[in-house]
Amino acid sequence: MSAAPFVPERLLARWRDWPPPTRLWIAYSGGLDSHVLLHACATVRAQLPAPLAAIHINHGLHPDAPRWAAHCQQVCAALGIALEVCAVHVNERAAQGREAAARAARYAAWRALLAPGEQLATAHQRDDQAETLLLALLRGSGVHGLAAMPASAPLGAGLLVRPLLDQSRAALADYARAHGLLWIEDPSNQDLTLERNFLRQQVMPLLTARWPAAARVVARTAAHCAEAALLIDRLSDARRADLTGTRSGTLSLAGLRRLDLPLRRAVLRRWLAHAGFAPPRAPLLARIADEMLAARADAQPCVRWPGCEIRRYRDDLHALVPLPPPPRAALAWDGRAPLVLPPGLGTLWAQPPADAPQCWQVRFGATGARCRPRADGPSRALKQWFQEHAIPAWLRPYVPLVFTAQGTLLGIGGLSVCAAFAPRFQWRDHPWHTLLAPLRVSC
Repeated sequence: MSAAPFVPERLLARWRDWPPPTRLWIAYSGGLDSHVLLHACATVRAQLPAPLAAIHINHGLHPDAPRWAAHCQQVCAALGIALEVCAVHVNERAAQGREAAARAARYAAWRALLAPGEQLATAHQRDDQAETLLLALLRGSGVHGLAAMPASAPLGAGLLVRPLLDQSRAALADYARAHGLLWIEDPSNQDLTLERNFLRQQVMPLLTARWPAAARVVARTAAHCAEAALLIDRLSDARRADLTGTRSGTLSLAGLRRLDLPLRRAVLRRWLAHAGFAPPRAPLLARIADEMLAARADAQPCVRWPGCEIRRYRDDLHALVPLPPPPRAALAWDGRAPLVLPPGLGTLWAQPPADAPQCWQVRFGATGARCRPRADGPSRALKQWFQEHAIPAWLRPYVPLVFTAQGTLLGIGGLSVCAAFAPRFQWRDHPWHTLLAPLRVSC
């Protein structure tokens, strides 16, 4: 089956589906597909919605990388398109593998590049889309994974667009040959130990020999899955709005328990996505949706994966950046200048600063202390105070406690004053402002 010819004017219809950009960047690797995209955009640049520019990412993984960057500069100069070459560092020993590490570095550079209103166009085409769906299927992905690559998606402050998703690799190759384009052939594309290369060179030709429209049909399935994923997301967001916990950014455990299991898992995925966390693998999501919700009220279960951990306290489910090891050493403080706490815990201020140097100690995780805000009032054990103010047990070891040299508790971070003669304290720049803000009390 011959491929329908690709003509540059088809790109213009795609851009009518997206908000008009202030600048249009082309992700130009120097390979066939990105060269076709660059050349086609240059051909219709007068009708495109924004000025053109290109970016080439130098991963530094091949000895010829400098030569490839020079080739891209020559092509862009001939087309009259400004090119930015960005060198990135790729951790070749990354746990996720070199290819995944290169992709992460590439996307990080793109995110840093885009200003608000700008777009980055990549040259992913229909065969890429089919390969992405098949890889997701082989990895056991859900409907969101089977949706493969969206035609557009937020990227940093801008938008990532894929205007060639409806074009076949064969049609782009025909265009390149017809226009005499010269492109780079990356030798790593022949490495069959890489999953996508094996699928592209060994599996897809067999499928296409038996089903000539295989790539088009599989890509159509990805579009169907994308529609289903969109409906799931909309339903999940609507239900999530009714499941807010007692703290900002939390989910109510009681509300989650009322959902059937598939919807509960979908709500959890959307909650994590909106909070900026990568979704967990299915077994971990099952632990959150099943075990964590069924744990005893006094239990402290925790489910963690790189970059995120899920904890519960009373009826609230929290998604957090992983907690650092609790600090153990006491810090001396004279109260006149802000005290920088251990890494990740922010800064402690006395308000107003002490006129004369003090001999205070700042401790963490202290037990047995008591808090008495007024000289004529009752005192409470620190544990009781934490419970009354709903400070989660897993957060308490990080709350700075200010003591006199004689061991009198003066203040609990910026949350409470515990002695009539004590100044107010402010605890700033820590990651739990949202969590603790509703609990602040005036003394």
